[in-house]
Amino acid sequence: MKIATFNINGIKARMPRLVEWLEETQPDVACLQELKSSDETMPTAEIEAAGYGMLYHGQKGFNGVAILARGSEPVEIQRGLAGEAEDEQSRYLEAEVLGLRIASIYLPNGNPQPGPKFDYKLRWMKRLRERAKALLEAEIPTILAGDYNVIPHDDDVWDPRAMASDALMQPDSRDAYFRMLGDGWTDAIRSRHPAGGIWTFWDYQAGGWQRDHGFRIDHLLLSPAVADRLVEAGVDKDHRGREKASDHAPTWAVLR
Repeated sequence: MKIATFNINGIKARMPRLVEWLEETQPDVACLQELKSSDETMPTAEIEAAGYGMLYHGQKGFNGVAILARGSEPVEIQRGLAGEAEDEQSRYLEAEVLGLRIASIYLPNGNPQPGPKFDYKLRWMKRLRERAKALLEAEIPTILAGDYNVIPHDDDVWDPRAMASDALMQPDSRDAYFRMLGDGWTDAIRSRHPAGGIWTFWDYQAGGWQRDHGFRIDHLLLSPAVADRLVEAGVDKDHRGREKASDHAPTWAVLR
C-alpha cells in the first residue's frame, strides 16, 4: 500500500500535473494540501475520472486539504482541530481509508516571526499533538501526512544559515515536532533516509529548483502499528521539475 502527501499549491492551476502524477505513480491514498479552492468550486471530475474518491475541506483562495483514495471513498471522521473555536482555517481533515486512519495536514507557516502568525503556528501544533495523542491512546493505525512547515534537522535543508531566521527552523517549531515524535510517531522519510539530504520543497524564486536549494517540510508520521509495516519512503522529485509544477514534490511511504 502506497500512501502519499502532496502540497499541490492550487488544485485548479495544477490539475494536469496532479492527474499525471496519480496516473503515473498510482498511490492508494493521496493527501493534498493548499488546494486554494472553496468546497463549492472544488474540481472533482478529473480526479474521479482518474479512479479516485475524494474527500475535501476547502477554503476560498487559501489553505484547503483533501484525501484521495484509489477505487474507494474516504469516510470522514473529523475536519479541523479542537481547542480554538474561532479558527476557521481549513488545515486538518481526518478519514478512514482502506483500513487506516489518515489525516491530511497543512500546518501554518508562521512567518514572520516573532509575531501573531508564529504564535498561531505553535498553538496549532499543540492542538495537533493533542489529537495525535488521542489517536495513539486509542491504538488506531494512523498516518498523519502533510505539509508541516517544519524543517526538523539542519541536514533537512540545503543551507541551514539561509533559513536560520525562518519560522520553519525556529527551536520552538522543532521542539513541537519532536515532542510528537517522542509521543510515539515515526517520521517515515527520516527512518529510511537517516543521513538527510532529502528535499520536498524548492522555492520558485532565486533559482531554488535549478540550484537544488531545497528543504524537507512534507512529512508522513506513522503510529507504531503502521511503522511496523513500513517498507520504503521517498520523494517523487522529478515531478517538481515539470512544466507549471507545484513548488513541492509528492512524498510517499510504502507499507506491507
